[in-house]
Amino acid sequence: MILRLARYAQAGVAGLIDEARGAPRAQVPAGTAERVVALTRVSPPRGTGLTHWSTRTLADYLARAEGIAVSWHYVAKVWKDNGLRPHRSGTFKLSRDPAFADRVADVVGLYLDPPGGAVVLCIDEKTSIQALDRTQPLLPLDFDVTEKRTHDYRRHGTTNLFAAFDTTTGQVVGDCYPRRTGREFLAFVRKAVKPHAGREVHVVLDNLSTHDTPAVRAWLAKHPHVSFHFTPIGSSWLNQAETWFSIITRQAIRRGTFSSVNALVFAIRDYINSWNADAAPFVWTATADEILAKVAWVQANVKKLVDNNAK
Repeated sequence: MILRLARYAQAGVAGLIDEARGAPRAQVPAGTAERVVALTRVSPPRGTGLTHWSTRTLADYLARAEGIAVSWHYVAKVWKDNGLRPHRSGTFKLSRDPAFADRVADVVGLYLDPPGGAVVLCIDEKTSIQALDRTQPLLPLDFDVTEKRTHDYRRHGTTNLFAAFDTTTGQVVGDCYPRRTGREFLAFVRKAVKPHAGREVHVVLDNLSTHDTPAVRAWLAKHPHVSFHFTPIGSSWLNQAETWFSIITRQAIRRGTFSSVNALVFAIRDYINSWNADAAPFVWTATADEILAKVAWVQANVKKLVDNNAK
């Protein structure tokens, strides 16, 4: 309105007539979004030196190699609209265990439908936990200031944490040992099952050689109420003790400062006591069929990629 009044004051009634507008903004060619999606879902061409696309590198490639001029903002919008995040990367591992399906069904069956009155324990070891001490005292958290520590450290030694996670109550039995051999493992199993005397106990564990020594087999023969259920080879993620290990690592170990191995062991024991004071089980929801279907999908996609690369 102010602009029109100025034009009226300058040119009278003729100043109110709309002036010619500039050329409309150039439209993105049809099919460009589909091309962005297609390029994003494959590795960058050889010769680019890239392992994955960024919004800018993809926009530059389209302009240079295909004559399609788009901004990196446009590429970012297409990615957002299609749920594409090439800047992120994950990992996966496919078990080569020939008994994979049977073992998955066995372990998941214990989680979802345990035998009546039975106890299900997930036992595992977190090995070589380092007692790290910083070369300077920590600078504590403050307003607008994060906690800070030196990048260098003193290493005072290691310990091995054995843990048994009760899938019904969430309670944890844990102990630290200087070594991790079949002898320590059997000693810990005795400790873990002792509170459940007279009950059927099912133990979920991985395939370490220390879990199947002659001494362990002899002990199991004398204690028929205890049964071992092995996760598939390379599939420790099925063991709920691994989930608990990730929690204690984040909350009590990774950012800890320990002046000795004993200090580390005491911190682990304090954490276990605190955990058990308010323990709760993990809620397992995935069925064996769902897990096997997801693995089959990954296998099919891996095969497709291998076949495409072979062409």
